[in-house]
Amino acid sequence: MEEKKRRSKWWLLNLVSVISGLVLLSIVFLTSTATDINNAGMRLLNTVEYMKEQCNNSQLRDLASESKSLLRVSESIDMVRWRLNYGGETGEIETPGAPTEAELKMLASDSYLGGLILLDETGAVQAYYDTVGINPESLIANMDSAALMDVIDFKEKTYAVRVINDDESHIDLAAVGRSDARGVIVGYYYTSAQFTRTFNNSIRTLVNGFAAKQDGTIVIADNNSIIASNAPELIDMDINTVPIIKRIMSEGTGTHLVREWDPQRLFGNEFGLMDKSRSYYIYAFMDERSVFATTPQSMGYALLLYVIFIVLLRTMRWRTAQTYERQQVEAQRQYTAELEQKNGQLHESAIQAQRANAAKSSFLSRMSHDIRTPLNGIIGLLNIDEAHFDDGELLRANHEKMMVSANHLLSLINDVLQMSKLEDGKVELTHEPVNLIAIAREVSVIISERAANAGIHFSDDVDPAHTPYPYVYASPLHLRQIFLNIYSNSIKYNVQGGYVTTHTECMGVANGRVTYRWTIADTGIGMSKEFLSHIFEPFSQERSDSRSVYQGTGLGMTIVKSLIDMMGGTISIDSREGKGSVFVITIPFDLAGEKDVLNPGMEQPTGSIAGLNMMLAEDNELNAEIAKTLLEDQGVHITVVGDGRQALDMFAKSEPGTFDAILMDIMMPVMDGITATREIRKLNRPDARTIPIIAMTANAFEEDAQKCLKAGMNAHLSKPLQMRMVVATIANICGRGEE
Repeated sequence: MEEKKRRSKWWLLNLVSVISGLVLLSIVFLTSTATDINNAGMRLLNTVEYMKEQCNNSQLRDLASESKSLLRVSESIDMVRWRLNYGGETGEIETPGAPTEAELKMLASDSYLGGLILLDETGAVQAYYDTVGINPESLIANMDSAALMDVIDFKEKTYAVRVINDDESHIDLAAVGRSDARGVIVGYYYTSAQFTRTFNNSIRTLVNGFAAKQDGTIVIADNNSIIASNAPELIDMDINTVPIIKRIMSEGTGTHLVREWDPQRLFGNEFGLMDKSRSYYIYAFMDERSVFATTPQSMGYALLLYVIFIVLLRTMRWRTAQTYERQQVEAQRQYTAELEQKNGQLHESAIQAQRANAAKSSFLSRMSHDIRTPLNGIIGLLNIDEAHFDDGELLRANHEKMMVSANHLLSLINDVLQMSKLEDGKVELTHEPVNLIAIAREVSVIISERAANAGIHFSDDVDPAHTPYPYVYASPLHLRQIFLNIYSNSIKYNVQGGYVTTHTECMGVANGRVTYRWTIADTGIGMSKEFLSHIFEPFSQERSDSRSVYQGTGLGMTIVKSLIDMMGGTISIDSREGKGSVFVITIPFDLAGEKDVLNPGMEQPTGSIAGLNMMLAEDNELNAEIAKTLLEDQGVHITVVGDGRQALDMFAKSEPGTFDAILMDIMMPVMDGITATREIRKLNRPDARTIPIIAMTANAFEEDAQKCLKAGMNAHLSKPLQMRMVVATIANICGRGEE
């Protein structure tokens, strides 16, 4: 039974091999013949197009030569007319109006003419002189008599024509009306057949150099007569006697390849095509042997490859039979190993899924707690305020507590969003020239106030001696955030009356870069060694009550570590419980010049915005009501619209100067704030490019602010609104600012 199955497989394999060979040879044959026909068609088409261009050029040259010759004869006969008219005065003509043959000879010789004929007003020959043996009556008989005699009454006209004789010689003739008598002067120049053939032999020589076997047979025909060919036996033949040309003609003028099929013969048929120049038909054709030049070779190669393939197939089958059992054993072993590996991978995937679910649950639990804690405080205080509306002091105290809770909630949201951007790689550091001493002073001003409110002694280090190269390229926003986060932790986790100190050290300059090290030490509660190994993990806090006692999110140090890594720096922490912590930050910077750095002042510009007429584009009714009320309290007249399209339409329909500025939310239905700003800037009105447009949005990151500025906005304000910043920004942009 096994032997029978083996033989069946063997016969099936042979059958498949034969069928595959036939299919392969058929494909090669069809592909090769199609390629050969296409290549032959391209060769013949290129040849015909070249001949067509050369024939047209030759005809243009002949036409130019004819025009030049006729122009010369016309100029000569015009000079003869002048000399006949004034010959009596100059003495050239003895009897004015009736020149002698000798005088005509002189005029013809001087004008390089082959002959002159004088006709009276009836067209009869009055006198003539000829040097080439032309009968004047026969010559005049071949002219258009009406056009010829018309020059008598229109002296400005010239009759010119080329007469081509049967032997290919030609006569260039010109005639004008006489001025000395009523009649016609005819002058002509004769060109012999030998000269004509020599000069105009270009059509016949076009085919020289084209081999019929390689380039195909080329035929140039004038009407039905073949006048040139690279097959000499075809010259002067009628094209209707050549089968392939007759076949091409029956298909019509075109550039597609035509086959001349003779059912009486299997081989020897021809392929060809044609095109037409200005006056000639051009044919090109070749026999099947020339067309399918590569097909036999391709079939031979294909057959050889097929034989090699069959030999290799049989060899491989033999080797396969020899190694089949060994491969089966090896396959079984590999299958077992792969199965064990996949089981291990599935087990690891299950563990990772459990960890991911645990991390997700932990994140949701922490966020639920961190968000609910300040919300619970805000809602509770609101309930207390509802019950004690008459107690103004209690309302003010509760308002301050609600602001603290709201700011904490905002900080939590900002930290979570920035951490998400850092993990996704969407945070981009800027490369701006900055003054490190100025940044240190700015941070010091903010932290000093926080430390004083918490009862902590803060000592900064803004000594220029410790920062010998203050002008560097950095991302100032993220650099401030690093130090504010570290200082905030040092203050938050410190003890009453504790200390926070800073020491700055320049580590050296090399290759246009300077490296600084900051050592920040505090006398706070410290951290355990176990926790230090997890301090940079998101939401990590050492004590379970930290979220309630210290109001932290556990993201501050994670953000700091990510930003420092992006800057190419390092951070290390040494801490002891009950003693405090030491943070060592090392960051390299590219050096900048002092002239490149603009040192901003620490004072925020202020001013009044009372009396301004502004438009507010905000889709959220509550946010619009809050902003409207706060701005009206500042004396601003506010017009509210619900989306970017309404803002665009209202501004477009308003008179220039109606609005002093536009406050634009970003995320709105129908049309967002970015698009609305771009459309407003495109409007054709004087204030479209100058009216201040200020973003007022919950998209609070630096990248969001840059998108607003690129869209044409003047400034970016993040929600929730800080009215001091709002008033200062509007006043500054609208020219109401005070230093």
